[in-house]
Amino acid sequence: MNTLRIGTSDLEVSEVSLGCMRIGGMEAAKVDELIQTSLDLGIDFYDHADIYGGGKCEEVFAASVARLGIGRDKLVLQSKCGIRKGYFDFSKEHILTSVDGILKRLDTHYIDVLLLHRPDTLVEPEEVAEAFTTLSQSGKVRNFGVSNFNPGQIELLQASLPMKLQANQLQLSITNTGMIDRGLTVNMKHNNSIDRDGGILDYCRLKKITIQAWSPFQYGFFEGVFIDNDKFPELNKVLGDLSEEYGVTKTGLAIAWIQRHPAKIQSVLGTTNPDRVRQVADACKIQLTRPHWYEIYRAAGNILP
Repeated sequence: MNTLRIGTSDLEVSEVSLGCMRIGGMEAAKVDELIQTSLDLGIDFYDHADIYGGGKCEEVFAASVARLGIGRDKLVLQSKCGIRKGYFDFSKEHILTSVDGILKRLDTHYIDVLLLHRPDTLVEPEEVAEAFTTLSQSGKVRNFGVSNFNPGQIELLQASLPMKLQANQLQLSITNTGMIDRGLTVNMKHNNSIDRDGGILDYCRLKKITIQAWSPFQYGFFEGVFIDNDKFPELNKVLGDLSEEYGVTKTGLAIAWIQRHPAKIQSVLGTTNPDRVRQVADACKIQLTRPHWYEIYRAAGNILP
C-alpha cells in the first residue's frame, strides 16, 4: 500500500482509507474480517462521523478493534461533526460535545483528524477557533480539516484558526468529476465549464490540503454504483478492457483512476466487502498511463475540447 502525507501534518498514512459509514448493522465477525483484512493490506486510516449510524458505527468499530487486539498506535482515526437533524452546527459547544462523544464511542483518548462535516452558513470562525484550540491543547484532537468546503469557506475559517486545515473531504468518482471538469473546459459554453466549487482542486493543491474522495464507486448523490451498471455501458466497456490489460478488476481501476491524479488524493472506501478491499489494494500497485486515464474520463461521458 502506497502512503501519502495528510496536508502538511506529520501523518504519513495509507493512500486508501476505509470509510466506516455502513458498519453499524453488521455482524461482529464480518466487521472483524473487514478491519483485519484492511490492516493486513496496509490500510491504517479509518474514517468516521458522529452521525454514521447515529454513533453506532464508531461503537461497532471500537468493539472490533478490542476483539482483534489492535493497538492504538496501529490506527489513524478520523471523525467528523457538525451535522444535526435538520441543520448544521459549528458552535463551540456542539463541536466540543461532539468530540467527547466520538472519543467515548471510539474508546480512545484522542483522534488524529477532526473534520467539520458540511458548511454551516451561520458559522462564527472565532468560535470554531476557540473549540479547535481547546481540543488541540487538551490533546483530544491532533489535526483538523473540513469536508465539502469551497475555497472561500476554507479561507474564512482559516483566517481565525491558529492551526492549519489539513484535509478537505469531497465527492469524487469517475462519474462525479466536477472538480476536474471545469479545468478542462475553461472559457467554453459547455455545462462542464461551469464553476461549481470555486476551483477547489487547484486551491487544495496550492494550499497543500489533502483531498479525500468520498463515494469513489457511486454516481449521482448515493444513487448507486456505476460499475457493471447498465446506465454506463461505454464506461464499463472501457473499464473491462483495461482491467484485462492491467490485471486488476473494474473496482480496482476506479480507485487507480483517482490515485493517478497528481493531487495525491486519498480515496475513502465505503465498502463493507473485504474482497473489494483486496481488489483496491491490488490496483494500488499499478499506475494508469495518461492516455488510459483520459480514455476512462471520456467514457464516463465527459468531453475534451
